[in-house]
Amino acid sequence: QVQLVESGGGPVQAGESLRLSCAASGPIFRIKTMGWYRRAPGSNRELVASIDVDGTTKYTDSVLGRVTISRDNAKNMVSLQMNSLKPEDPAVSYCDAAGAQLSRDVRSRTYWGQGTQVTVSS
Repeated sequence: QVQLVESGGGPVQAGESLRLSCAASGPIFRIKTMGWYRRAPGSNRELVASIDVDGTTKYTDSVLGRVTISRDNAKNMVSLQMNSLKPEDPAVSYCDAAGAQLSRDVRSRTYWGQGTQVTVSS
């Protein structure tokens, strides 16, 4: 079983920066894509950024220029550097591992972390 644990969340003021990290543990053979999602109150999770095992990245238009995603394949970790945070930014960020294949299994699956709270004050 794969476990994803996010860290780095907390209270910040508008305009400040925050770095989120996510570590995946378990008998992992390969994770195709790791990403970060965010959720506003009463809304579904939406993609913020993702990064493939080969380094290919995708960003939501609303965060372009403010966030940078990176990963360490050897450690199965993904990080999200967030700059110029705004009060209207969704409060909770989730880490996911898509296309994750365990050493014992043939098929790949998607795993989610429990989320980390980001509170931006004016």
